Amino acid sequence: MSISSPGIGSGIDIGSLVTKLVNAEGAAKNSRLNLREGEYQSDISAYGSLKSSLTGFQSAVKGLQDITEFQVRSASSSDSDVFTATADKTASDSQYSVEVVQLAQAHKLITSTGFAETDAVGAGTLTLGQDGNAFSITVSATDTLSDVQEAINSATDNTGLTASIINVDDGLGGTEQKLIFTADKTGLDDAITITAADDDGDNADATGLSRLVNAQLDTPAAALDGQIKVDGQLVSSADDTYSGVVTGVTITAVSEGAEETLSVSEDKDNIRSKIDEFVTSYNDLVKTFKGLGTYDAASQKGGLLVGDSVLRGIETAIRKEISAPVAGLSGDFNTLAALGITTDESGKLSVDSTKLDKALDANYDQIGEFFAGSTGLSKALDKTIEGYIGSSGIIESRTDGLQTRIESITEQREALERRLQAVESRLMKQFSVMDQLVSSLKNQSNFLTQQLANLPGAYKSKN
Repeated sequence: MSISSPGIGSGIDIGSLVTKLVNAEGAAKNSRLNLREGEYQSDISAYGSLKSSLTGFQSAVKGLQDITEFQVRSASSSDSDVFTATADKTASDSQYSVEVVQLAQAHKLITSTGFAETDAVGAGTLTLGQDGNAFSITVSATDTLSDVQEAINSATDNTGLTASIINVDDGLGGTEQKLIFTADKTGLDDAITITAADDDGDNADATGLSRLVNAQLDTPAAALDGQIKVDGQLVSSADDTYSGVVTGVTITAVSEGAEETLSVSEDKDNIRSKIDEFVTSYNDLVKTFKGLGTYDAASQKGGLLVGDSVLRGIETAIRKEISAPVAGLSGDFNTLAALGITTDESGKLSVDSTKLDKALDANYDQIGEFFAGSTGLSKALDKTIEGYIGSSGIIESRTDGLQTRIESITEQREALERRLQAVESRLMKQFSVMDQLVSSLKNQSNFLTQQLANLPGAYKSKN
């Protein structure tokens, strides 16, 4: 088997020499490919930042699209410990006096007779009713109070009450059990009635199953409807919620108390908050525009998308929508400037709070049309933004194109690698041939030198 070691014959490090020549051959091309890929990656990153900022602005724009948000009224109580209130768009601006006369209460009954844990209650049928509905349970001769409790609570036709047991002193140094019946809902309509068909033949005595009927029960809590007075007029409710007493307003009683004030007004704070969010988000977008598209002459550095047509197109389109009057909307409030929202020298929006508050006071509903109407600013901006950041938008298309170019660079690298491998193979063959030739010439030289040294009269060193 032959062993090849390039460079043995010539004394030249052929492997190192070929490697350097191949690297030199590919260096310039690799450098150009790396530079292009870096530029494409930077552009993709820049478009990602632009899309993220546009998405944030679109979110703030969408927050102004619901016309009902501009029609909502707010309701407030002068003492929320007495009552609270909410309002919808049908409520009118006004004030009312509200007095909580009585809180609603759930009916509660408890057996006056105590039972030992193992005592049989008595056989028969118990019928329990509420609001014109009733259900019955059958009690056997061996059933205890716990059995009665379980039968009531597990009844599939239970009308809306719960049975529970408490353990109390029996007055003789021991304890006894009592059964409590509690209505699940408050109000008079859910008052509990209990009748017995006692197997002992007497449904009204204090023995047997009849011990659990109304005549033998105490009432720790009566069934009560809630009651309030609105401007002195008495109103009742099965619970502590009063809807529609004042149109568009829901009042919730919290505790009994003296008269307090209910105020209903336009929910300007909510709208002002959404407008502030819109302005802040737009100004963040302007920062992104400047960061990506501005050239700083002093530092001689520019944004990643300086001169980019897509960036310029987006910026121009959005600024046009921001400054244009809303189509189809007449009157004093059809531009942002009329609301006190203007563009400063840096291109950002600023808010004149006094002017905006006056606009909200003067025409609350028309401002809703300005932002959220069918031709309103928010819908126009949303459509414009979506055309750039949507799945088939310009930014997505541009990003896909850049990604395709990066993939092309990968293919070019692979092609370059194949070409360099061919160059390396060719050089190795050429240098190997040279190496063999040099080795042959050296061998011939050495042979001739030896032959000449052996000729008669040839000088030989004595050393």
